[in-house]
Amino acid sequence: MCITCGCSDNAETTLTNLATGKTEVLDSSNPAPVHTHSLANGQTVTHSHGNGHTHSHTTHSTALEINVLAKNDLIAAQNRGWFEGREVLALNLVSSPGAGKTTLLTRTISDLRDRLTFSVIEGDQATMHDAERIRATGCPVVQVNTGTGCHLEAEMVRQGVQTLQPPRQSVLMIENVGNLVCPALFDLGEKAKVAILSVTEGDDKPLKYPHMFRASSLILLNKIDLLPYVNFDVERCLTYARQVNPDVEIFLVSATTGEGLEHWYSWLVER
Repeated sequence: MCITCGCSDNAETTLTNLATGKTEVLDSSNPAPVHTHSLANGQTVTHSHGNGHTHSHTTHSTALEINVLAKNDLIAAQNRGWFEGREVLALNLVSSPGAGKTTLLTRTISDLRDRLTFSVIEGDQATMHDAERIRATGCPVVQVNTGTGCHLEAEMVRQGVQTLQPPRQSVLMIENVGNLVCPALFDLGEKAKVAILSVTEGDDKPLKYPHMFRASSLILLNKIDLLPYVNFDVERCLTYARQVNPDVEIFLVSATTGEGLEHWYSWLVER
């Protein structure tokens, strides 16, 4: 798993096909290769992923493991080629826990079922609760439980895709584990990251988690129906988001009432 964030290298990751009820343990015994480079103390190394995103590591020791994501990036590139060859729009939905990803996802699938074909890879550390909610819409879904792992990886997505076999010209929604840190660093082969932020969180989240909001192509500011009841400055949040990522698109939505969802749906259909 992720030696950069402290989640267990020995975590057992499982994939469950809700259509058949079959669960299998995913093989995580072949970790990404590590290349060690001698660097001066305090030097920063920046490396890029196939999707154009870059990130940096700073070391205060004489050795830095800078390519722990090399295997992940290779598989992500293969995933991306598979998606592009079949005109599958793969989106990586990311957020803090409780931002409303699953509610937004189930409403989107239900509202657009006559216009788009969906399949879902659902990521959580444990339980199949969210996948069961998605299956209730009639959408094909597989559940990936990461155990102590805090994010999905490209290999998990590849195996999920092998099970789902998304049809040509369809949409694959990848609902990542609720976390605004490590999912920013792991390319899954997606076309875009879509960050869901809710008004029940702090309006300074884009500044606190700049890597995630910088890596995202779209921000959905969710739960706007609760604005009268919470202390959340929308304009400040939007300013912070554009300060981190000047090119990001932002839609204000409520997955509960449906307000603003037409902009999100148009964004999806256009792609």
